[in-house]
Amino acid sequence: MSFSQEIKSELCKLENKRPCCLRAECYGIWLFSKCFSLRETTYVTENGQAARRMLELAAAAAGVSGELTYGVSRRRNPAYRVSLPDEGARQALLSVFGHTGREVSLLINRAVLEHDCCQSAFLRGAFLACGTATDPNKEYHLEFAVPYQNLAASLLRLLEETGACYLTPALSRRKGSCIVYLKDSGQIENLLTYLGASAASMELMQVKMYKEAKNDINRRTNFETANMDKTYSASARQTAAIALISDTVGLDSLPNELKELAKLRLENSEMTLRQLGEALGISRSGVNHRIQKLLELGERLSREKEMDTLLKG
Repeated sequence: MSFSQEIKSELCKLENKRPCCLRAECYGIWLFSKCFSLRETTYVTENGQAARRMLELAAAAAGVSGELTYGVSRRRNPAYRVSLPDEGARQALLSVFGHTGREVSLLINRAVLEHDCCQSAFLRGAFLACGTATDPNKEYHLEFAVPYQNLAASLLRLLEETGACYLTPALSRRKGSCIVYLKDSGQIENLLTYLGASAASMELMQVKMYKEAKNDINRRTNFETANMDKTYSASARQTAAIALISDTVGLDSLPNELKELAKLRLENSEMTLRQLGEALGISRSGVNHRIQKLLELGERLSREKEMDTLLKG
């Protein structure tokens, strides 16, 4: 079951305890189904629960009986078709929600949304009809694919004005439909909770927490790896300088404090300056000061060696 189907399955189990909310959800699911018209049209969905709820809402809120047929889609998935074959039923459904079917532009009739709870129920119906949400493991995206441009703009304004959760939806076009969508994970969580899909909202939240923890671990690992590379690079340079000193003038020619550090570095190439300092009983800055002296001596000996090679050549 996809994430969208999980959400719709959860929403279909909700009970509208108030008649106004039942009416509002019925309005939302039919208005965005492409069947809200005087013409006989068919709404097709792969979600059987949503199809049955659509007919149940029409019967309970408007006293209208529809027809449900079953088939197989082009993708060989179940396809449920909902329609109102009777012209009188289509007219009655439109009339219940203050529409005639002859409007120049189809818009949301705000008078149907009597209370705040009705707005939530209406949006729940709209999502059941034309909403989808991407698996949060892949990306954060929730959208309403609306068949008409002005209706999409009307839905966008309603979402923006939702007082229970701060939403900033966007609008785009795709394959003949207008897409009202959200990309922010927090806003998607809020909307799902507002619609009544609290389990889906919690699942999204858990995925988000897992992703953030994983990203944090990756950042720390990369940071530590970079530090280790830097430490090993510095250590290799120091070891090379000390080896050159040993092969030319010998470590015994060094002052005791430099000789002690040089031997410790040769034996422990992985140790940091702080660890070297702890082993010698001196500060990190003290170790760094002595290391710089060894590096300077190593560079001087390297130049002298190159000069001798040139003279002999």
